[in-house]
Amino acid sequence: MEKISGVVITFNEERNIERCIKSLLPAVDEIIVVDSFSTDNTENICSQFEMIRFYKRKFDNYSSQKNSAIEKLSYSKVLSLDADEVISEELLQSILFAKNNWKYDGYYCHRLNNYCGKWIKYGEWYPDSKLRLWDIRKGAWDDKNVHEKVKLVSGARIGTLKGDLHHYSYTSISEHITQLNKYTELAVAQAFRKKKTVSVLEIVIRPIWRFFSGFIIKRGICDGYYGFVISTISSFTTFLKYCKLHELNKSQK
Repeated sequence: MEKISGVVITFNEERNIERCIKSLLPAVDEIIVVDSFSTDNTENICSQFEMIRFYKRKFDNYSSQKNSAIEKLSYSKVLSLDADEVISEELLQSILFAKNNWKYDGYYCHRLNNYCGKWIKYGEWYPDSKLRLWDIRKGAWDDKNVHEKVKLVSGARIGTLKGDLHHYSYTSISEHITQLNKYTELAVAQAFRKKKTVSVLEIVIRPIWRFFSGFIIKRGICDGYYGFVISTISSFTTFLKYCKLHELNKSQK
């Protein structure tokens, strides 16, 4: 049987962290929490669990924060969760099976998002596959500022776990919009470093296509009102990101 280390990064996650940790406990043999100097009750909640080793680190970006946690593990197999994620019962059983029958270098799972109290089962947000269980000798988080992913070595064997990872994303539309500005700033900084450019035509066309793709092609319409809200905000996110990148490139010239 393999031993698995659980990893969570946090910043002011008192609303979510206990639920996340309790779902991790049956699946892992230790839990590493790397916190970005929370000012709420996050640390006190974590201190109630003997299995947790709690560290503080100044936040620079998501990838480096998560990779810093990996450096502290006792075991080579890692299960990485965000603080607002919870392992479903079916996914837990699949993880335990993999733990006793380790076959691949990394495992994907599907993430089911809860938006304003509704589970979103269509559109861009499902199945929303994420690689969250892997052998750290075979890969690590990439160098992206936002929408970071685990990058495995060439030729790595990859499997898929049964069951969903439950993600409690936003409790309100206003919370979503507030976070949108933060994510677009990170995404634009990343794109600018890579010297990407965007035309005015793309600023017009790409948001329209994103709405159509998410709401019609990927059937976001089946999620009703919130499917429409998500597709609309996703479209606006694309518009905002491209406008910011265009403005930044223009100012540098």
